[in-house]
Amino acid sequence: MKKLILILLLAQPVLANQLLVPMDLSQSNHLKAYGFTFDILNNNGTVHWMLNYRGGSFMTDATSRNELQARLAGVDYVIISDAEAEAIRVLVQQENMEEVLLEKPPKIAVYAPPNFQPWDDAVTLALNYAGVSYDLVFDKEVLLGKLDDYDWLHLHHEDFTGQYGKFWLSFRNAQWYIENQMEAEELAQSLGFDKVWKLKHNVALKIRDYVDGGGFIFAMCSATDTIDLALAYLGTDIAPQQFDGDGIDPAREQKRNDSRTFAFTDFTLMTNPMKYEFSTIDTSDYAKLRGAQADYFTLFDFSAKQDPVPTMLTQCHVNVINGFMGQTTGYKKDLLKKHIIILAEVEGANEVRYIHGKLGDGTFTFYGGHDPEDYQHRVGDPPTDLDLHRTSPGYRLILNNILFPAAKKKKLKT
Repeated sequence: MKKLILILLLAQPVLANQLLVPMDLSQSNHLKAYGFTFDILNNNGTVHWMLNYRGGSFMTDATSRNELQARLAGVDYVIISDAEAEAIRVLVQQENMEEVLLEKPPKIAVYAPPNFQPWDDAVTLALNYAGVSYDLVFDKEVLLGKLDDYDWLHLHHEDFTGQYGKFWLSFRNAQWYIENQMEAEELAQSLGFDKVWKLKHNVALKIRDYVDGGGFIFAMCSATDTIDLALAYLGTDIAPQQFDGDGIDPAREQKRNDSRTFAFTDFTLMTNPMKYEFSTIDTSDYAKLRGAQADYFTLFDFSAKQDPVPTMLTQCHVNVINGFMGQTTGYKKDLLKKHIIILAEVEGANEVRYIHGKLGDGTFTFYGGHDPEDYQHRVGDPPTDLDLHRTSPGYRLILNNILFPAAKKKKLKT
């Protein structure tokens, strides 16, 4: 028996090689590559993220398990020798590139209501397609302090102002709208709030505290600007009568405090319930004027060694991304706080689409728009089939965000 074991051991190849997952145009499934990387981390493996090398490639040990998982995921890879891996590392040190070690997978939470449909949110679509696990949390869990159990939080396209997305004009008689409002009011009352907006303001503050204490958040669409509106007008009624049964606080501007917001300042609140817009932050009107054929944005090029986090967040196989709309499509550049890092902008316009910032010990990243592969997603539209968009640059930007909390570098700068 011992002789048989010895023969089997001698027959095994020496696993000194590396498995390289290129993330340039040669990769046929960029999105699954993130899930493959996450799977290795979940199984106590490590991955080296080679920033700016072939589109932000991944390198890991060429074990039989890793090769099998890559094949099952449909991810393109090559086996390289230790000498070839060392040559890549030399190149990385010489160019605007960097090697970042990924060790521990972040624990992920998605903030979404109980009646949430996974296909109505680009982030959960991406996580499900890539095979990355997550938990759902909502207002009760946030108020109970459950966010402390998670490293990374995604904010669903939520309305933290308590105005139900400002869909009143178009959908107030729709059954789904009526049911959503009833459920929101019942939840608020069960948690001790007489108004939905009061609950949402408290939730927004808890999320801010989570980031301040070291949490990472990634938000898209209307969650990005409405959370700042809730924080600026914290505890102040900015919901018109159509949403909460009474009028807006006439002293709201005197009570406003922009120092509490994540990213935006000096914006103007839009109080007309007939207007499908929350404030002057959003740039949806700009996108409408350009039209789908002329709507695109450009990623910034960062120093990988000096600015590894922005570099991680912008890893892609292209640097120009097709635009896509949402209730909040983008952000006016002149309304950003001075410390905000612009990750992507619309060239020649007062418009940015992708931003990052630090608050206390944590960070936040905001990405405008609703679905990178559905230019103008409407209520009731069918879900996006990501198997038809395996190389989507817009979705890659989403998935970059789940990996950077796992990164280890001497002193990771943001």
